[in-house]
Amino acid sequence: MSRWKGLPESLDQRVRQLVVQLRRLKDHSGLSLVSLAARTSYSKSSWERYLNGKKLPPRDAVAALARVCDADPTRLLALHEVAAQAWGAAAAPEAGRAADPVDPADPPDPGGGPDAAGAGEGAPRPAGGPRVRTGSLVVLAALGVVVVAAVALLIVRPWQQDAAGRGTAGAAAGRTAGAVPAFTHRVGETFDCRLTRGPGGLSAGRSRTTTATLGSGATGWDVVEAQCLLHHHGYDPGPVDGIVGENTQRAVKRLQAGAGLPTDGIVGPDTWQVLRR
Repeated sequence: MSRWKGLPESLDQRVRQLVVQLRRLKDHSGLSLVSLAARTSYSKSSWERYLNGKKLPPRDAVAALARVCDADPTRLLALHEVAAQAWGAAAAPEAGRAADPVDPADPPDPGGGPDAAGAGEGAPRPAGGPRVRTGSLVVLAALGVVVVAAVALLIVRPWQQDAAGRGTAGAAAGRTAGAVPAFTHRVGETFDCRLTRGPGGLSAGRSRTTTATLGSGATGWDVVEAQCLLHHHGYDPGPVDGIVGENTQRAVKRLQAGAGLPTDGIVGPDTWQVLRR
């Protein structure tokens, strides 16, 4: 198992969630960065930057990692889409500030001559109209990106639920559309469990995975799914909060012991097979 560096504190939670999932997939595959570079079109140094939160990986890199690790790319690509919005929203204000270095004390040009930013001699201007600086347009565009990101969060958040069933309508819509929102967690927040049985076995509607590896400290919708299934089978994981803690690990070990599996407390493919029965 790789010993990863801590991710930057300033890294957005949505980007952090993507990077954590990519790290887990890479660790589970047993591939080194050199092996990833050899089996994809991205260099070792590129993978180092992607997996340490220094640069957002391209969508094709995420798909390539899923392919070489023999994993379903659907969930990773959904996480990447949300992370890309967060990454763009964080970068846009910086770009706006760099593009508009105009001194606020600079007085407006009262005449009809060329703009101080270099519009060019003889450039047409509306008679008596205000001068519009290029940098101001960049700032307005950046604000538009932030607004779009905020709207996306409002759409994603209702999918989550607490013990009282908050966000049920949003959850149903998310499952119907096949969308997988980014997992976020507030202190004390829990989620309800509504199990159904389909062609793939039991499901709480939080994740369709049968291969995700969940060890101590893991978080996300895969964990919520596993905790709900543990409850169904009579093994109490504690609060269904989407975090693998001591209670969840003990419940997994009891399930594994009853199924004749190695009792390592880690949910892997064999344990998922038992959970979905």
